[in-house]
Amino acid sequence: MSQINNLNIPKIIGHRGVKNLAPENTLISILEAIKIGLKWVEVDVKISRDEIPFLLHDSSLNRTTNGFGEANLYNYSEIKKLDAGKFFYKKNTNIYPPTLKEALNLCNDHSIGLNIELKPNLGFEKQNVQKVLEVTKEFEKKVPIFYSSFDIESCISVKQINPKAHCGILIDNCDIENLLRLINKYNFFSCGFHIKCFSTKLVKTLKKNNIFATVYSHQNITHDEASELWKLGIDSIFSDDPKNLLISN
Repeated sequence: MSQINNLNIPKIIGHRGVKNLAPENTLISILEAIKIGLKWVEVDVKISRDEIPFLLHDSSLNRTTNGFGEANLYNYSEIKKLDAGKFFYKKNTNIYPPTLKEALNLCNDHSIGLNIELKPNLGFEKQNVQKVLEVTKEFEKKVPIFYSSFDIESCISVKQINPKAHCGILIDNCDIENLLRLINKYNFFSCGFHIKCFSTKLVKTLKKNNIFATVYSHQNITHDEASELWKLGIDSIFSDDPKNLLISN
């Protein structure tokens, strides 16, 4: 691997837990990832109105819960009452959007690592980072953690508050020159990019600069795609359903 061998990040990371196998960003999804043998998962985190970090991908509650509206308009006590499994199972469930602390406790109990993607609602970027780092500080010696975000200001804030934190930038464009400038300026350890941006030039550039390289996709990455990505130097792949990858890995 690269400069982050101490985190022991594997070749496969469960995406939003394992979003094709269980409701994304829930404890059930993390448990499903553990069940199939994953050692790391990724979750999306933002804060509620009362600034409690919890798991949710979108700005609004609409898609993955039976709630409505922007997540930062509700206290967590209200959010916890929502059904975060109905969209997946098409029936009422007792599954709720968990706090980041609950997710970290679960990872600690099962000795797995956690990639926290910072998903701040617009205008709440700094508060989001501050509150997330307040929670993770308790787990720094218990759970391997790295942070990532498409929001560059969130990544910068992480490094300003905790210079020792492992934080990576996520991109959905292919501007290699500007990317390297940002990574080197703020000492980001990784770069995650959409599979559409993949090129041997990009990967070689990242490897030459000792940058951990990850790939994600809006569709589950296939066995053949994963094999080729690993062969060409990709360190880790985010997978929605990694069962077929685990068999041959």
